[in-house]
Amino acid sequence: MANLTSRSFGSDNHAGVHPAVLAAIAAANKGDAIAYGDDEISSAAQARLCEAAGARRAYFVFNGTAANILGLSLLLRPYEAVICAESSHLNVDECGAAERLLGCKLLPVQSPDGKLTPALIESRLTGLGDEHRAQPRVVQIAQVTELGTCYSLVELKKISEYCRSHGLLMYIDGARLANAAAYLGCALADIAGHADVLSFGGTKNGALGVEAVLVMSDVVAEGGQYHRKQLLQLASKMRFLSAQVSALLDNDLWLQNARQANAMAQRLAAAISAEEGIRLAYPMQSNGVFAELDRERIALLQRDWNLHIWSEAANGRCVVRLMTAFDSTEQDIDELAEAISKTKCFT
Repeated sequence: MANLTSRSFGSDNHAGVHPAVLAAIAAANKGDAIAYGDDEISSAAQARLCEAAGARRAYFVFNGTAANILGLSLLLRPYEAVICAESSHLNVDECGAAERLLGCKLLPVQSPDGKLTPALIESRLTGLGDEHRAQPRVVQIAQVTELGTCYSLVELKKISEYCRSHGLLMYIDGARLANAAAYLGCALADIAGHADVLSFGGTKNGALGVEAVLVMSDVVAEGGQYHRKQLLQLASKMRFLSAQVSALLDNDLWLQNARQANAMAQRLAAAISAEEGIRLAYPMQSNGVFAELDRERIALLQRDWNLHIWSEAANGRCVVRLMTAFDSTEQDIDELAEAISKTKCFT
């Protein structure tokens, strides 16, 4: 087990909570408030987030898997299917939640950089009108992808236009949406405008535990409150989820946090990519550094550092994922880079 006194780069979920978020939760704890979101804090947070994204409705939930399932539930009937990247969190890391809870079929597509294209989407548009086949209905993408890559605004436009011309709906898993906006230098609405439904992640970006499902039209949002209740995501003390969102929106803290995380990842990537025997596996476009190096070097690093091995090849070369967070510092980065550099002496 890694030394718990060292900085963890295993996941941005390992980071603590931003002090402003903790302060907002404490402030929300004063006095009584009406339950289930009928309080002033919740109403204000929903309105502010909808304004920032150009959305019609915002539903706060506890975690990212719940956000994805609730979002998709608004777009699917049980016999319909979701086209997604094979590497997507929905397909790999949600324990079959979509299949079990929604009864839908996932249609995964191999994508070397984690991103879908109209051509890749078209490859799964088979069996349309055939009552024996699940009917493709939703295209699900992640922004940022699980490989740390981002869709450009041009790429998002091409996919959304393709979806609309083929009667498909678009869902964006936005667990790291803030990091994408920071990388692209765009407003939240610039990304949200291409989706029918998307999530806005808070947990990986300084919150204690809250995600938002943003619905871009009243038609799609109809009945959303019932879907959330049935999917066990209606918080009785909603004000504490809402307070976290409000804190992230204040002075664009959500964007400041993401910029810090991205900048530290860029610093780390620049430092270690210059090392002999190390290469970056994917483009650097967010707060995740995917580096390929020998298994022996990783084993040495894991004595003192929490790292996540993403994949391992037969030749002993591994891709390790190094995640930075809102509270990563230059000192953290430089200490890890130095530790990685020292391992070359033993390979």
